[in-house]
Amino acid sequence: MTAITYIDAAGKSRTVEADDGSTVMETALRNSVPGIEAECGGACACATCHVYVDAAWISRLPKPEQMEEDMLDFAFDVRPGSRLSCQIKVSAALNGLTVTTPEKQG
Repeated sequence: MTAITYIDAAGKSRTVEADDGSTVMETALRNSVPGIEAECGGACACATCHVYVDAAWISRLPKPEQMEEDMLDFAFDVRPGSRLSCQIKVSAALNGLTVTTPEKQG
């Protein structure tokens, strides 16, 4: 199992165990993490699973594909480190990953 920490816009932190092969979005939904709506169910067709990846982790993730970058255009308050959590696959290499949810979703 891989530990992922979600920090909400108010600063409350939750660390949950994720199944390798799932996504950061799926893990959030399974664990009732607030701030991730995932309206499209992980199809990369909206921006309601937007998160800010902690700076220490950005270079450890694969670069976003063009479709994800296009969807981020619809996200609220995009910043460096903005990603769609449906596009981040969980693996043992991400043990300790920290993401923060924006104040609101796109």
